[in-house]
Amino acid sequence: MLIIFVAILIGLSLGLLGSGGSILTVPALTYIVGQDEKTAIASSLAIVGLIAFSGALKYQQNKMIHWPVVLQFGLPSMLFSYLAAGLSIYFSGSEQLSLFAVIMLLAAFSMLKGKVNAPDKTLSDNVVLKLVFIGAIVGSITGLVGVGGGFLIVPALLAFTRMNMVYAVATSLAIITLQSLTGFIKYFSMSTQIDLNLNWQVIVILALIGSVSSLLGQKLATNAPQEKLKKFFAIFLLIMSVSILIHSISDFF
Repeated sequence: MLIIFVAILIGLSLGLLGSGGSILTVPALTYIVGQDEKTAIASSLAIVGLIAFSGALKYQQNKMIHWPVVLQFGLPSMLFSYLAAGLSIYFSGSEQLSLFAVIMLLAAFSMLKGKVNAPDKTLSDNVVLKLVFIGAIVGSITGLVGVGGGFLIVPALLAFTRMNMVYAVATSLAIITLQSLTGFIKYFSMSTQIDLNLNWQVIVILALIGSVSSLLGQKLATNAPQEKLKKFFAIFLLIMSVSILIHSISDFF
């Protein structure tokens, strides 16, 4: 029952905030289901990717996804995520989690002091270059710490484009879909090498439950005040990052 509750939270998080899926999924698969770390990460990519895909489809019906941004941000992010993943072997798990938490803190502070903008379908050349550059950075960080990157994508979209929170969430889901499913395909291709023990029943059940709850999250997102939604997301990042930092620091002693 607990894992079902977590699946609902994962869907709500992705539908409402456009992020938080991997943050919830990997610990749930590791500590509740009992999967090993690599299997949990690979399974999380599949689950989050499928939930994000279902959410993106719904947003696309309302024409809320900014596809030029998906391409400009998502393609370099996917490429650099793939390349940076190879560097993770040089870091311990505690070091990766500490880096992960610090990045979350920076993203939260950035959102708390930023402003919500009106949606805009046009982007200047300067903004496009920023999106490509930031996409590469986000992809590198995503590949290094092994998460979907939604908590990095949404603040970046808010900071460098004129879309509001709901549009940023919708666009983030499309980017997460590309990143997560691409990552899962890579993991799956190496399944015999890294001894993955994928439980397809768990993947399908969590993805289905999460997809349904993500639709509820989307309804809440479209009716929620922009500033409150943004602050809620930032507070969520702060709480999660502090918790992870405390846990990571304790591993060093």
